[in-house]
Amino acid sequence: MRAMAERSGLGSNADWMGSLPSSLTSLLLKHLAVPGSHDSFSYWVDEKAPVGPDQAPAVKRLTGVFRSLGKKVMKKWSMTQNLTFHEQLEAGIRYFDLRVSSKPGEPGHEIYFIHGLFGIKVHEGLVEINNFLSAHPKEVVFLDFNHHYAMNERHHKYLITMLQEVFGQKLCKTECVEEITLEYLWEKKYQVLVFYHHPAAEECPYMWPGNRIPAPWANTTDAYKLIQFLETTLGERAKYGTFHVSQAILTPRVRTVVRGLIKGLRKYLVERNLPTIMEWVRAQKPGTNGVNIITSDFVDLVDFATTVIQLNNLLLPQKAIK
Repeated sequence: MRAMAERSGLGSNADWMGSLPSSLTSLLLKHLAVPGSHDSFSYWVDEKAPVGPDQAPAVKRLTGVFRSLGKKVMKKWSMTQNLTFHEQLEAGIRYFDLRVSSKPGEPGHEIYFIHGLFGIKVHEGLVEINNFLSAHPKEVVFLDFNHHYAMNERHHKYLITMLQEVFGQKLCKTECVEEITLEYLWEKKYQVLVFYHHPAAEECPYMWPGNRIPAPWANTTDAYKLIQFLETTLGERAKYGTFHVSQAILTPRVRTVVRGLIKGLRKYLVERNLPTIMEWVRAQKPGTNGVNIITSDFVDLVDFATTVIQLNNLLLPQKAIK
């Protein structure tokens, strides 16, 4: 554990949920501050595979013309994380933003993570997460399968079956959000909440519908517009009675990519705006009308997870704001 924490450059938060005081573990999970990662799986992408079906035809044509050079540029803008699933879990990340796809033309029903370029097989990532959870029985994760590409009914059945086989009894049945606390999950030995944004999972009692975890998207390159959007959507979350994801991320436009072609997402957009975004994060409070899940790109650039986890101290009785 120590070696892994040192390699990621972060302190270990491997057991932060299990270390919370009882006054917090009895609170509704939707009222706790939980760190998450955006495009969580994109720490590795396959430059040799075809461009993913999530990309526009124009992008596919350009990479067809420029081949390996085009894919190298795509890689710089597709990768939003440096840490593997295990390293993210060690750092304290508990929400994972997951986009998945089949490989068109590939026989069978294999599913891969995808963000412009294909990532690792979904099964490999799930096993990695499950191994961590088995070693840390009081830690709970949110797996948010919010985009599915090139997947027919058989692909969905394959993925849903895979989730059940990998996690087994760790999967939390779809309950009322108002009943979910860490203590409740520990009592039931549940560690995994899977959110599946597709009708194919409607009949499965272990797949939570996507509307139970809204994640409003600002779709801007401007950090100040992002913060205004985050404040507005937080102000509206109470009426839905659900979990809530604050996506503290900036989204590049075509002209952004052109201007920062060689630098890539991290150096051109994320690093220079991170201080402003983190200032907003540090000013937040969890609770009834506060933040719940907060996601970020490149969670290792600053100690993002620890910053979010420490917001829960504001919910302790002696520190609560009246």
